[in-house]
Amino acid sequence: MNKNLFAIFGIMLLVAGCASGVTKDIMVDTDVDPRANLKGYSTYTWLGSAAIAYDPEGKWEPPQFDADAEIKFLIDRELRKHGMTESSANPDLIVAFAAGIDMATMEIKIDPESNLETLENVPMGALVVALIDGKTGLAIWGGVATAEIQQNPEQDVIKKRLDYAVSSMFKQLPK
Repeated sequence: MNKNLFAIFGIMLLVAGCASGVTKDIMVDTDVDPRANLKGYSTYTWLGSAAIAYDPEGKWEPPQFDADAEIKFLIDRELRKHGMTESSANPDLIVAFAAGIDMATMEIKIDPESNLETLENVPMGALVVALIDGKTGLAIWGGVATAEIQQNPEQDVIKKRLDYAVSSMFKQLPK
């Protein structure tokens, strides 16, 4: 995998945003291999199964909501917008994604009563999407979205946040 993509993924997983709306805390960044000719890719397939954070209590993902299916749907939609079609026979690209939660993220906040800075636990989530060349097995494009995790979110809010994250990533995919 391109060293620049690893660096971007690592840095973005550590970055925290300030939540002030449904999507305002979501930060997105992408990187593309400068040698990749994205115009030459027209088909894709999925790499195995998605990796989603384990949440047996339904604190971060409602039990009736299937986040990996929603993310896959959104990525499919964006790839189709870029003129690509899914194909299992000799695909040009292999698509992979992973999502996770870091429960130990700390952030400096201002205590409204004392006006002093305090450290607070602010769980962070990240979604990573990679497009891999089907012939070489090398990553040619990657996107990362990070955001504060909202406890007990409603399904429509999760859908809006995921849609924003995936759409924002793929807006940066060269055509």
